[in-house]
Order: sequence, then structure tokens, then C-alpha cells
Amino acid sequence: MASKDNLYFIITEKPENPGHVNVGSICYTPEYRYRSVVRRCPSPSKLPVIPFNSYSSLDYDIVLTCMKPLSEKEAELLLALPDDAERLKWFTDKAALQTALGLTEGTTVIVEEGGEELRGIIRYIGGLTRPTFSDPLSGTFFGIELQGPDKGKGNTNGSYQLKILFTCAKDCGIFAPFSRVRPVVPTSLSPSVLESSPQLQTDELIPGDRVTYLINDKCHHGMVLDVQEVDGEHFVQISTDTDQNGKRGGEVRVSLDSVMKGEVPAEPESMDIDTPPVEPNTDDLYTGLTVNSVVEVTLGKGNAYGIIRWIGNVTDRKEKMAGLELEDDSGVSDGTFKNERYFSCLPKRALFVKLTSCRPDSRFQSLSTNHDEEMPKPDNTDIETDHSTGKLETVPPISAEQVNQILVGRMRGIQGHCNSCYMDAALFSLFSCSSVLDSMLFKSTAPQDAPIQRTLLHDIVNPLRSKGFVEGRHIMKLRQQLQKHGYSHSFTTDEKDPEEFLSVIMHHILALDPLLKLSAGGKVQDSYCYQIFLDQNHSLVLPTVQQLLEHSFHSSGLKLAEVPSCLILQMPRFGKKFKMFDKIVPSLELDISDLLSEGPQQCILCGSLAEQQCSDCFKDPVFGQTGFKVFCKMCSAQVHSHPQRRSHQPAAVDLPKGYQDHGMPHIQARDKLELFAVLCIETSHYVSFIKYGPNSEDWIFFDSMADREGERDGYNIPEVQPCPEVGMYLEMSPAELANQVPRDMKGVAKRLFCDAYMYLYQSTTVSLYR
Repeated sequence: MASKDNLYFIITEKPENPGHVNVGSICYTPEYRYRSVVRRCPSPSKLPVIPFNSYSSLDYDIVLTCMKPLSEKEAELLLALPDDAERLKWFTDKAALQTALGLTEGTTVIVEEGGEELRGIIRYIGGLTRPTFSDPLSGTFFGIELQGPDKGKGNTNGSYQLKILFTCAKDCGIFAPFSRVRPVVPTSLSPSVLESSPQLQTDELIPGDRVTYLINDKCHHGMVLDVQEVDGEHFVQISTDTDQNGKRGGEVRVSLDSVMKGEVPAEPESMDIDTPPVEPNTDDLYTGLTVNSVVEVTLGKGNAYGIIRWIGNVTDRKEKMAGLELEDDSGVSDGTFKNERYFSCLPKRALFVKLTSCRPDSRFQSLSTNHDEEMPKPDNTDIETDHSTGKLETVPPISAEQVNQILVGRMRGIQGHCNSCYMDAALFSLFSCSSVLDSMLFKSTAPQDAPIQRTLLHDIVNPLRSKGFVEGRHIMKLRQQLQKHGYSHSFTTDEKDPEEFLSVIMHHILALDPLLKLSAGGKVQDSYCYQIFLDQNHSLVLPTVQQLLEHSFHSSGLKLAEVPSCLILQMPRFGKKFKMFDKIVPSLELDISDLLSEGPQQCILCGSLAEQQCSDCFKDPVFGQTGFKVFCKMCSAQVHSHPQRRSHQPAAVDLPKGYQDHGMPHIQARDKLELFAVLCIETSHYVSFIKYGPNSEDWIFFDSMADREGERDGYNIPEVQPCPEVGMYLEMSPAELANQVPRDMKGVAKRLFCDAYMYLYQSTTVSLYR
């Protein structure tokens, strides 16, 4: 729903109902709903409104005298404030709101940060996150580039959650709500500063240097790409932060006479012109960068991405240089610098810059250090390393109480990249909220496979459980390791099936004991996943997973040799397009008691110890729609005395010694597995659902590529969202569920019921011993 179709309000008096809506809460109502209310009653006393941050679209009737209307811009400003009390306080300060509405990019302001008042310039005005279905607006923040002596006192380089909102040096930016920002009278930079500076020599500038240059008596900032000589005159090719018209992006060639090394601060009263400008300390940005590192460098037209092909010194320079092969034609050569070749690439793909100007490719980077500090920390984040032994430990899975705090939101889960969704969905399903397969994270493995296990534990599972986010580069690292082992030459580029990935990592890499032991004709077969197959004579229309498994075992003549700790079931479908059923109903519990090859079973009629099983009675609706049909001797004789069943051939049930109690009744506990995740596929893209708690609404939905920022040079934005509507559909009768039109189902529930690819079940009891 577009925000322009809504009306916005702030609660100014505590309503009697509902009790959880606080004073200062921002609410909205769709305009069409408001018109409908007014048509019924021209002067309504109440209005149905939806509170922000309620994670649902439920509306509540609130008395109009308890609310005040807001414009959309006012609502966005107030939504950036941390709590309802703060919103009400600043709502009553009309002058502050009006001043904030008048702020524009380029305005010089004072921003309060950490008890200090810092001076800066507004470079960005807008939201840090995108609106959602339940919250059609996001808070408006001001992105401020700090100036003069306040440089370095910020906490960002202009990016938020991998998204670049403006560009500045490290720790020279701040995002703040309007309550901490006030304008000051701006001052201009005098061009005489450049004119009075010492004349630069050509050997004083190298590619990657930050410079200030003069065009039409106005100062601009940029980065040196090259120094050229034309007819005896020296020019500097500069990647511009802004061009002479004030627009971002581009390159310019400027006479060396108009260039000053370093960034001249924008506030002249804070600048000592006798002291050479000092470039920001960026040593920590390139620590660890080597040849073949994937990096980015900021140019005027945006960030350029490439691979370091050479590192070293040129001529008599002291600074370490890097030769980059860029992804596009934004370079200046084919690998030569000053007529000397350092590496080879396509024309205009090479760029030589100072190594300090490079930083790891942010498309695969985590949130900024400052943002990580602000993220909620579960109680278990400090136990990753056992300091007494130095051994890396496994962080426990996220509990039901921590899911909303740690996992839910944008930039949560595992970041997808280059057809990785099959792996993202599988790893998220297995490890985010379950520990059933944690044994594969620390079991002994071959030395050549240990790096893969460390990547899985240290770079993927532990960050997922402690921070709720895994960078895409870590998944790519795992894929590269698997490809290097020779299991597939296309692990880093092509889409795979989850079962292929799981088989490689469980069986070939970690040598995990098979999860499943199947008994067929007295022989035991091992497996990691089970593909459900059905015979052509089945009568299932809207099957449950329980029914599918039982029919598959029956038609294949299979039994379980033992209770599995983890059961991975592939649904009956052919490839990624053809589905055998329009809908499959999840079985929250999977009763496998009758699927076990050994052990006591109860007669389905009288409850006594079962001694016979009839395969021919399996599909007889008289005995129910599901379950194998086992009987005690007496009930079996009575059942098969019926004329329609006299041709049946009951078989003896295998019973362990000690259970031959001659008909004595046995009340046996049923062996059940609980559902903890479902992988789904639609149009070759995998997503997953997680059942994380005991309540019917305890469901979350994960998509590693829910959104994208930018085009070819952009990155995917993963998202985890609550989907309590799944519980509502599971409580429906089969007839009601069958009548649900998929496109009309609420939220993402349609994907769970219609696109199921793989079900994951666990036995919390058995997993303790395996």
C-alpha cells in the first residue's frame, strides 16, 4: 500500500482500549477506510488505526479525541525517534518540527553525538530501511558528514547495513534524527586558500591521493586517477565527488596548478593553512588485502569494484600501490602504469591506486563496527571461544524468545550471492534455531577437510546464531572450498539442489554417520535424505506429510531400522517445475511408530500388543485415512473374516524378545518427530520456513535474496519475517484449506503449502545421543 493513500496520527492521550497502544505512538489508517467510516457516520467518534511497529496489519478503534493528525513528512521525522515518549515530546515542539522540515542537503548543521556538539554538512535525508507491508513509512534520518576538527568523531562512512547512502571518510559520518540536529549559518571556502598553498610537483601526487581542486573559483574534492603531461603542461585526472554543477559522479581533468593535496576542510575558521592537510588514517582498511582480494574503491561516479592483480612500489614512491582489474571500463589502462606493464587485462579495466584507498568489497561485508555494537546481543555470544583451551565452541541455536530480537528484519539471515539460495536456505534451516546436526560442526574430520568445517562453524553458524546475519562472502568462501575439492566445477556459479549440497558436505566432507537407516527385505540401507515416491494408484488429493511418508513406505516395502535424530524428506515432485500436488499440509508431528521395523506396536482396534500387519488393509478407509494397519491375533481374525478381506494375507510383526506377553495390553509411548523447517522452491529460487517455537503462530520466513540494492554492482538484501498466518491455515479443516485460493492466501503462507520441496524433522531425544 502506498504511503500517499494513508492518513497518519499520533496518540496524544492514553486510550482505554487497546491497552498496549501508548501515548506518542504513531498510527495510520488507509484513506479508503477513512472515507468508508465517514460515509457511514459523518462525525465518527472513533477511527480504526494501525499502530506502527506492531508487525501486523491489525487495526484498533481509537477515540478521535485521543489522536492528532500528522502530515506524512512529520510522521517520517517522528518515526526516527527511539520511543513513543520522545515522539510526543518533540511533536509538541512545533518550531523544531518546522525547522527540520526545512533542512536540505548541503545545509551546515550542529549534531549532538555522545554528549558533544559536532559540526557537519547534511549529505543525505531519508530512511535507513525500506517501508514494509505493516509499516508503510520508515523514519527520516539525516546523514551528516563531519567537518574540520570533528572529523573522525563519527561512526560510519556513509553506509548503513551495506547500503551506501552517502560517501565520506571512515568515521566521518553520522546518521541522526532531527531531534539531535540544528542548522547553523553556513560559511564558504575561500579559493584563496588554494592560491596561497605551495605549488605541487608532479611527483607529489600518485593515483589514490585525495585532493582538493579549483574550478570556477569553487573548491571540490576528489581522488587522483592519473597525472598526465600534454604539450609540456601537467594535468591531473580526478574522480570527482561532485562536478562543477554540484552533481555527483564523473571524472575531470584539471591543471596541476589548481590542485591541492589532501581534503581542505569546509570550515575556514577551523583550518590552519600553514599545516598541510592530513589524510584520514585508513591503515586498518587495507590490512590483510593481498593479490586476488576482491575490493572496492570510491570514484566520483560511485564505487568501483575489482580484483587486486598487483601490489608493490612504483619508481621512488614510499606508498604501497595496488593494481586493480575492474569489473567495468572505468579504469585508465590495460595494466600499464607510466609505460611499464605490471599485469595484463582488457583496455580501460586497470586502475592503479594507493593500497590505502582500497577496502574489502562492501557487497560481501558485514554491518559497520558501530552498528554491530548496537545490535541486540544474546546471552550466548560470549561463549564462542573457550579461553581455557583456546578451542572454538559452537554458539547455541537461537531460542524462541530471541528470534524476534536477533533474527527478524531486513539484512538478517544469510546474504545471498550468485545462485547461492539453495545453500542459504539449507544452512539457515538446519542451524538457525535447531542443534540437531551440530555434531557435524565439531566431529573429527580429515586434515584436508578441516578448513571447510571451520568455515561452516566460525564464519557461518556462529555469526548466524550470535548476530543473526552472515555475509555473502562467507557462503562464497564455502562454495570455493567445495569446488576446490573437486566435487563440482560449478559450485561457485551454478544453482544446485539442497540435497546435492547436503550429501557432499555430510558424506564426502565430514563423513557424518548416515541420518537414516532403512530396512527393506531384511537388509538395512543408509541414506541422508529420503525422496518420497508414490504409486499411480494413490487416492490422495490434499495430503499431509504423514500420509505421504506412509504411502511411500508402503508402496516401496520400507521400514525404519531405528528412530532417526534428523529426517530430511523430499516431497513428491519432478524437477523444479512439476508438482504432484497443488497443496501439501505440513504435519507438525510425524508419528513414525508404525514405520519402525522392530518394536512393540498396539492393535489399532483394541490397543493390545499387535502381532500381525496387513498390507492389503492399508488403503481401506474403514480403518482411517492414515497409518499402517496392525492387529492383535484376535482382532486380525475378526477383521479378515469379512468376505471382502478373506483374500488378504496378514504378516507377522517382528517383535523383540521379551514382548511375547500372550495378549497382555501394552500402552506404549509413540515415537514422534517434530517439524523444525521447510524448504520451498518457486521459479528456481529457494526460501525456507522455520517452526521456531511451540505456539501455532511461531513461524518465520527467510529469503536470502528478498531485495537488492543496485544493479550489477549491487548486493542482495536477505530478510527474515514473521509469518504467524501459517498457524491460522494449519488450524483449518481439510475442506476449508482445499478451498483456499493460493493467490489470496495471506502473507507468505501460500509458498509453504504450495511450493514445499523439503521437510526437516528432528527427534530432540535421539539427537542427544548422536
